[in-house]
Formats: sequence, C-alpha cells, structure tokens
Amino acid sequence: MLNDLKQQPADALLALIKLHNNDPRADKIDLGVGVYKTADGDTPVFAAIKAAEKKLVEEQDSKAYLGPEGDMGFVEKLMPYVFGKANPTMGGRIEGMQTPGGTGSLRLALAMVKRAGYKRVIVGKPSWPNHNQICADLGLEVLEFNHATGAGADMDALRGAIATAQEGDAILLHGCCHNPTGIDYTNAEWDEIAGLLAASTILPVLDLAYQGLGQGMEEDAYGLRRVLASVPEALICYSCDKNFGLYRDRVGALYAMVADPADLAKVMSNGHSLARANWSQPPDHGGAAVRVIFEDEALTAQWLAELDEMRERMRGVRAKLQTAGKTGGVDLTPVGSQNGLFSIIPFTPEQVQAMRSEYGIYFAASGRINVAGLTDGNIDQFIAAVAAVTA
Repeated sequence: MLNDLKQQPADALLALIKLHNNDPRADKIDLGVGVYKTADGDTPVFAAIKAAEKKLVEEQDSKAYLGPEGDMGFVEKLMPYVFGKANPTMGGRIEGMQTPGGTGSLRLALAMVKRAGYKRVIVGKPSWPNHNQICADLGLEVLEFNHATGAGADMDALRGAIATAQEGDAILLHGCCHNPTGIDYTNAEWDEIAGLLAASTILPVLDLAYQGLGQGMEEDAYGLRRVLASVPEALICYSCDKNFGLYRDRVGALYAMVADPADLAKVMSNGHSLARANWSQPPDHGGAAVRVIFEDEALTAQWLAELDEMRERMRGVRAKLQTAGKTGGVDLTPVGSQNGLFSIIPFTPEQVQAMRSEYGIYFAASGRINVAGLTDGNIDQFIAAVAAVTA
C-alpha cells in the first residue's frame, strides 16, 4: 500500500537553501530563510538563553515527563507579555499550554477549531504557506481575502470577508509583523477589526509569532489585546522561536479565551487530548530556558535588550531601503513602514531568476525577502541589482 502514496513536491524554501549553498560566489546573498541575522550574517544564540541554559544544566534535577500541557511555569510567565500585566488571565477566562513551536500551536488551534464544529477558516492572501496547508490537512475549507493593497492593508477586503462570514467560520489574523508582506494593521484599523468581530459570530484565531520584532513588545500586542477585549472567545497561537532565537528548539504556546470561566477546563481538556494524540508532550528544553529568563530580572532585562538590538537593526535596514526609493522599475519606499523580518518586492518570475543567476541573490519566488539578510556590507549590492533587473 505504501507504493500507492503520491510523490509530494519538494519544499520551495528547502530547495532555495540548497541553491544558495551550492552557489560558489563569495558575494552571494541569502534573503530566503526566515531567521534573524546579525550585521555579520550570523544567527546567534541569545546571551540570555546561554545563561539560562547554564542554570538549567546546573540546577535541573529531572527529565521526567511533564504531561501534554508542558512547562506551565513557562506558559504562565509568558502571559503578561502577551495579554498585559494588569490581568493576564482576563478574569479567569484565559489558560494555555506549551506547544512545539508556533507551528504546533497553530496545528493544535485549528484542530480544536475543527473539533468544535467550525467548517471554514478565513485567511488573508498572501499568508504564511503553512496556514493553508494545515487547514487543508485537517479538512477545513479556506476562504481567502486580499490582505494588502499598495503599501497598506486592504481593509475593504477584510470588511467584505467578515460581512459575508457564516455561522461556523473562524478567521486567522497575524498579530504583528505579517508574514510574508510586513504590512500590519494600524491601531485604528485594529480598533475597527475588533468592533467588526464583536458584531459577528466569527471565532478569532490570532497568530502572534514575532512579538517584539516590529515596534516593541507592548506595541506589537496592541491588535491582539484589542480584539480579545471585544470578543467572547478566541484562540491565541504564540511562538518564541523568533523573539528568543529558539528556532530549532521549537518553543510555542496555545492559549484559549472563553466567555465563561466555567468552560475553560473543558476547552483545555480538548487541547490536552489532541496534543497527546499528536506529540504526546512538547520538548522541554527551550521552554524551560525561557521560563528561567522570566524568573530572573537580570536575564529578562538582558533578553529585552538583545531583542531591542535585533529590532533596531532591521528597522535600520528598512530605513536604507526606504531612502533608496524608486529603484529601477520598483519603489522600495513602502518597505520602511513595514514590520518584522519580511517584505514582498514586486518582482516578476524572470526578475527573481535574474537576481539569482546574475547577482547571486536568493529569495522566494513570490518576491518575499528577509530584510535581516541585508547588511551594511551588501545592501548597496542588493539595491544596485534591483535597479539592474527591473529597469
């Protein structure tokens, strides 16, 4: 029977990594892989994480099972950063569990959506490709709306999607640092979105994968908190992979908010049973390291300072692209007002190929670039290549 399985297409990002690695040119540029890079092109381990890991090695006294909910100390100490320090549990309406990265959180959230009887998920287009892939694997229908137009969010498309939503629909929204466009909703737009969702029967699924990489930890949580203050229930997917540099350690969390605190145990029991059937329990090490950071004021301050440095470097890159302005046949100005790791440059497929073959600059076929791959040493090279291939 295994021979009846159909060959699946290779992952486009993995293929891009291979192409870049096989390119012998010394001045090649990798703008494809979605990880932060320093001005030297490295993806380092946070110093705060190193210190937390050292404490774990010295003090951790067991590797016994924790259960499908994972490290609840990590889950609870993360909550004030996500939901605000004043009342992070929203009066006993919010509880969470650890997951294997943001992807595990999304998989669990959408499986709960399916189990609860929802049939369809409204998703902006373009979105992170795994959003639609997970929905498809779970048998959830996807209704797409246009996420952005020009340099800003396409609010008319979002209004239309919400207005035509049906009973049994959920909506998946990026909390900040939209992947792949970098185009976020403004605070005023989030205010409107919260009102529209409050007047609907739609279940919000909020994906907060890049908190702190846009405008700041508090600023990046505005939209999520505004929606949660307006709706009776929601699912919140969180990733520490980017803002703690824990990519391969897979550190995430899923939170559920319910209308009645009496329902919270029932809802979380479904999260636990789904997790048990998928991965049994999440890997412990990365979540434990984050918990250790939150338990130590000095380590927390060190982590936040490192995060500030990451964000400011990427904002500096964006500012340089914005200053470049009209470059060949494209305008790089909008990149300066966008957030996070990613932006989409409107290249044609032929221009994407020319950037690779003629200039050794690698990024996704969609035109999505990882701005963290640009440095003082290569940004002028990138801008010149853009001008040449789009002229």
